Amino acid sequence: MTLENRVKAVQQVAVIGAGAWGSALAFHLSGKGLEVPLWVFEPEVTEQIRTQRENPAYLPGVRFPKNIHPSQDMREVVHDKRIVILVVPSHHMRAILGRLAPHLSPGVTLVSAAKGIENETLLTMSQVIEEVMPEDLSVHRAVLSGPSFSREVGQGLPTAVTVACQDREVSQVLQHVLASGRLRIYTSTDVIGVELGGALKNVIAIATGIADGLNLGLNARAALVTRGLAEISRLGVRMGANPLTFMGLAGLGDLVLTCTGDLSRNRTVGLKLGQGLKLAEILKDMTMVAEGVKTTRSAHDLARREGVDMPITNQVYHVLYEDKEPWQALLDLMSRDLKPEIGGYVDG
Repeated sequence: MTLENRVKAVQQVAVIGAGAWGSALAFHLSGKGLEVPLWVFEPEVTEQIRTQRENPAYLPGVRFPKNIHPSQDMREVVHDKRIVILVVPSHHMRAILGRLAPHLSPGVTLVSAAKGIENETLLTMSQVIEEVMPEDLSVHRAVLSGPSFSREVGQGLPTAVTVACQDREVSQVLQHVLASGRLRIYTSTDVIGVELGGALKNVIAIATGIADGLNLGLNARAALVTRGLAEISRLGVRMGANPLTFMGLAGLGDLVLTCTGDLSRNRTVGLKLGQGLKLAEILKDMTMVAEGVKTTRSAHDLARREGVDMPITNQVYHVLYEDKEPWQALLDLMSRDLKPEIGGYVDG
């Protein structure tokens, strides 16, 4: 079967999760003329999308067309769908997959668009999919990641991201199903690299937010982004990723966006920490999830398990979970033993 015919055969796409990113992806797919069933957790959000054609809590100002179909009935949403895009917080992924499994069609492609690492198991989302899904479903696992603020995708602004799958043909089909003149899709077979880049950049974004909250200047921000990329790459390579992945959209691209963009929830958490607020009061006032808070714990534990030096991640962990003063974390970073830069990509 030609690529064109394979693409035509899998046009039935469902989106699970109506937060900002799930809503933006549903809106994007609807613009391609697809009928898009959208699973929504909250009854009030379901009703708002159905009657007002808007999701004011998560994606305000974006008018949803009639070919987006919100529902709380998971079976109805995924029945006979060939592609299911999972856009739920990473700490809910396992439970959602367990509920989904009985309703999925054999051979379905599950695309994780969540950017996190499970705290208890230290598994990435594609690894959680592999662990939860029954073997007889023959599920294809893929991940979608890259520099993509939901609001800008909802506004139709140009965006480029990466879809990764170990099966090259599956990633090519997904590329053609998802791409448009406003959302450019690149393919990769480096699933672990794309996932780690998307998850770990949120930790570094908290660090750069802290530095900005302390008014440390642009030099400090640039240093944190650069050295953050070094430690993300170290862990990624240790876990089997292609180092070049971290120079691409799912690595450097997403890192720069999340560390510098005002729309970044993780940078916002860091910013408020640097300004003296405590984590509990910051999270209390946030509607949307800042994945980096939970991922910091996973990254810290992964680094210890793999024997990889991740000094920025460790200091963010101390600030978030041990109530360390942000200024002291910075002082400890700056006073570490001096060493060569390039060697630092290998040994810290």
